[in-house]
Amino acid sequence: MAELLERLRRAVGEAAVLAAPADWAPYATDWRRRYAGRPLAVVKPASTEEVAAVVRACAEARAAVVPQAGNTSLCGAATPDESGTQVVINVSRLNRVRNIDAANNAMTAEAGCVLAALHDAARGADRLFPLSLAAQGSCELGGNLSTNAGGTGVLRYGNARELVLGLEVVLPSGEVWDGLRALRKDNTGYDLKQLFIGAEGTLGVITAAVVKLFPLPRSQATAVVALPDAERALAMLGTAQSRCGERLTAFEIFSHACLELVLAHFPGTSTPFRSAYPQYALLEVSDSGAGADAALEAALAEAMDSGSALDAVVAQSEAQARALWALRENISEAQAREGPNIKHDVSVPVSSIPRFIAATGAELARAFPGSRLVVFGHLGDGNLHYNLSPPAGMNAEAFMGNLPAVNRVVHDSVARFRGSISAEHGIGRLKREELARYKTPLELDLMRAVKRAIDPLGIMNPGKVL
Repeated sequence: MAELLERLRRAVGEAAVLAAPADWAPYATDWRRRYAGRPLAVVKPASTEEVAAVVRACAEARAAVVPQAGNTSLCGAATPDESGTQVVINVSRLNRVRNIDAANNAMTAEAGCVLAALHDAARGADRLFPLSLAAQGSCELGGNLSTNAGGTGVLRYGNARELVLGLEVVLPSGEVWDGLRALRKDNTGYDLKQLFIGAEGTLGVITAAVVKLFPLPRSQATAVVALPDAERALAMLGTAQSRCGERLTAFEIFSHACLELVLAHFPGTSTPFRSAYPQYALLEVSDSGAGADAALEAALAEAMDSGSALDAVVAQSEAQARALWALRENISEAQAREGPNIKHDVSVPVSSIPRFIAATGAELARAFPGSRLVVFGHLGDGNLHYNLSPPAGMNAEAFMGNLPAVNRVVHDSVARFRGSISAEHGIGRLKREELARYKTPLELDLMRAVKRAIDPLGIMNPGKVL
């Protein structure tokens, strides 16, 4: 291993190889503090060529590689094991926007670019890069693509997968695949880039991407709507889609239990309504012209007349819109401050959301009486964060002992509704065994065949996904 370390230092410079525990510690633990590893070293290359040199050295030494970007993975996908033999390749120094082609609505950016910085770069060209999620101030493009990130704009713009035109990838052999094509149409065989998007670094190291841009919205309208139940939330979604069409950018739901958590743990936050309601929806409408307010108002009026909506608050300023969004975006942090909880990131067909919530909630109530459901998410694309907090007064650590049994109830219910046990967070280490339970043997065999073909030595992020 000493020879490999020396070769890594020659490839990227001594300062970019972190081999002492005090130096690599921040890169060896995942964001949720579930996993902690011990790498041989953390290497921080500054170019695609340096990444390739590092991977070649690791391949020749048969040393495993763990690709890492902003290290905000929620499933342990970017954390090394404890063997002391794996090399973490952190791409944060690959942080250049190489090109913005406004006429083609495309931007070429490196994998270490922070997502919020890409928003700013696009805005500087009077364009929008629509991938948006809570960690955008620290997550990086390479990780977003490797996990096929979702976020709040999926309803209108799609997952990360739909936003990519081309990729540059360092393969497990150290070869560089230059697929940085800014084409909307390329019907020349297999769409190779899609193999690497969502693969969580198990097939190669994404070093750059060409992503889609969109015209910058000229008007935006935001509202929070009070609803009697999830069934009426689904009806409200239909009304909003009918009235707003593609201008409907986001449709989020959260329960009153979620709102109570945010109010309790974020001082200064206020509820938008005088009364409490079972469910809430947050809607955002954006338009390249001046039509966002009118479209939203038409949707709200129809929903109120039909009884789908009980009340609504429309933001009158950008600051008020941010405050309404904070009610939704602070739920995860509020639940973390409340104490340990059991989390799920699942998806089912949009039309099945109300039935899934009711059926799964009833089953959990029977199995774990008094447990508190904290359910929120992206109703517009069928993605729910279906979380469970312990009953009031119960020791949280004791409650966490129910994790496997709770997972079985929730994930079996997801399977019955023909859903997915991971909607936007990925598999990583956290859900690897669950994946084996819910994928068919044929699906797993196909995935393993792809892995063997691209990574025959098995050095690329082993122990993740498969």
